[in-house]
Amino acid sequence: MDLKANVPSGPIDTAWSRHKFEMKLVSPANKRKYNLIVVGSGLAGASAAASLAELGYEVRCFCYQDSPRRAHSIGAQGGINAAKNYANDGDSVFRLFYDTVKGGDFRAREANVYRLAEVSGNIIDQCVAQGVPFAREYSGYLANRSFGGAQVSRTFYARGQTGQQLLLGAYQALSRQIAAGKVTMYPRTEMLDLVLVDGKARGIVTRDLVSGKVESHAGDAVILATGGYGNVFFLSTNAKGSNVTAIWRAHKLGAGFANPCFTQIHPTCIPVSGDYQSKLTLMSESLRNDGRVWVPTKAGDNRKPRDIAEGDRDYYLERRYPAFGNLVPRDVASRAAKAVCDEGKGVGPGGRSVYLDFADAIKRLGEGGVRERYGNLFDMYERITAEDPYKGPMRIYPAVHYAMGGLWVDYNLMSTIPGLFVLGEANFSDHGANRLGASALMQGLADGYFVIPYTIGGYLASTKLAKVDREGQDFKRAEVEVNERTKRLLGNKGKRTAMSLHRELGKLLWENCGMARNAAGLRATAARIPELREEFWSQVIVPGSGSDLNQALEYAGRVADFMEFGEIMCLDALERSESCGCHYREEFQTEEGEAKRNDAEFAHVAVWEYRGPGQAERRHTEPLTFENVHLAQRSYK
Repeated sequence: MDLKANVPSGPIDTAWSRHKFEMKLVSPANKRKYNLIVVGSGLAGASAAASLAELGYEVRCFCYQDSPRRAHSIGAQGGINAAKNYANDGDSVFRLFYDTVKGGDFRAREANVYRLAEVSGNIIDQCVAQGVPFAREYSGYLANRSFGGAQVSRTFYARGQTGQQLLLGAYQALSRQIAAGKVTMYPRTEMLDLVLVDGKARGIVTRDLVSGKVESHAGDAVILATGGYGNVFFLSTNAKGSNVTAIWRAHKLGAGFANPCFTQIHPTCIPVSGDYQSKLTLMSESLRNDGRVWVPTKAGDNRKPRDIAEGDRDYYLERRYPAFGNLVPRDVASRAAKAVCDEGKGVGPGGRSVYLDFADAIKRLGEGGVRERYGNLFDMYERITAEDPYKGPMRIYPAVHYAMGGLWVDYNLMSTIPGLFVLGEANFSDHGANRLGASALMQGLADGYFVIPYTIGGYLASTKLAKVDREGQDFKRAEVEVNERTKRLLGNKGKRTAMSLHRELGKLLWENCGMARNAAGLRATAARIPELREEFWSQVIVPGSGSDLNQALEYAGRVADFMEFGEIMCLDALERSESCGCHYREEFQTEEGEAKRNDAEFAHVAVWEYRGPGQAERRHTEPLTFENVHLAQRSYK
């Protein structure tokens, strides 16, 4: 497997500008001759499809939702980072770059992160021009708030609905191109396989989720913007439809999978309330701007929170990390919450939550001021828990939220398969071992609006592409394989639902590859998953047929891929004998209980290569060099 990162040589602050100039261009007249496939219609997919069509390419965009407006990007709440320095508090492109590399515990490629910081300001300009209703100061200027992992205010927001508003902006741009006939939209359509012709990505095989029809689509390049794999844990903050299938199918055809064990645990989520719960709800990290996190000082103190005096409260984040306080990065805050709950100081049912208290903020700002900033989040919390957060603190606990791992891509966002580009959360490139809050929306829009329009043009202009026909042998072979998988699922006459098997897999992973991992647990889980996978294929029952709407069939196919992917997660975590970011190996920690990296052996990206059924995957590495941000033990004290 050839892992050429294709990072431009020379100073990092001019690399992207030089690279754009040095890439070959496709002339405006020739752009109309190319047909591009975009899978996914969230922020990364919608912005890419709209931008490429605006340039003149013919684009086909696929999503399994009934509308691009329903993509999971809509669930993002707190904001989007950009180095505008509107607050005049010392922010800069370099500081955003530095914070992101440090926040990722020095496990991201410097050049990609710097480019992300460099184009961040352009994203805000683009979205304002589209009419995205960002919050504004009294003067009319765009407002900023602080977020975890930073000591400056650089996060632009639209109350707690930032993802929704940004997605509507991208959808509006996409709709313009649909109306112009430059984008053909395929809703309620799921990608089930990638098609390679002469080693290049040239199409996909899809299933119409309403009619069940399986068909192929040919193109000159394929862009995957299909989100992350957090639902492998069963319980997560992801939309229930979020899955690993598209990138896993690409992986099994030769796309390297990078850092699959890097999964972010978000510290501010509504705690689990029952054994049969199927979804967790995020409470935006922005709440930690004004909310204070605490637990009772004494274990087993079951008094009502307002009956516990200040002297009997442990504001443990403020105590342990005085420089950042409640705004430490997500991995640090999550582990700290788990630690105090393990000590018996947790609150609520089972003692598996901590308080997020707004009493001080209400005194300072008034209830109206807090409502103005967070009203929709408070309303959502009350609807779910029947507890009024204006009258008492919220209860929160960490939950699976975001995937830093994904398909390996080079500086051009192209995978190890020529012609297969991967954007947003589906790739590994920008966040290292831990994503800072408000950086997901930034990456998705940077990739779609400002990176892929240049890099895919460079690929098309420098690559000879023979004409392909979706009736060709490669496409028909892929269709046969998709139909065989479907037939096998429907042919099973087992006694277990896909959901029960998925729940069992998720519990295994949460307990042994979640907030904390150790070698014994990882080995046991990696050994158990193949047994569970065999049980899935022998015991799963999928009712209905493949020739009409069948959500049980859709779900079972996604769980089948999770059954394979979960094993690689554990193997990757086992091989990485260090703690870094979200990957916390209990054997590798400092005296204070913080993550302890091993830069001598693991300052690299781990990239897994699929070698065929029954064969162990091969682990490759891309060394990481740090010429602009010096390696250091990460500290937020």
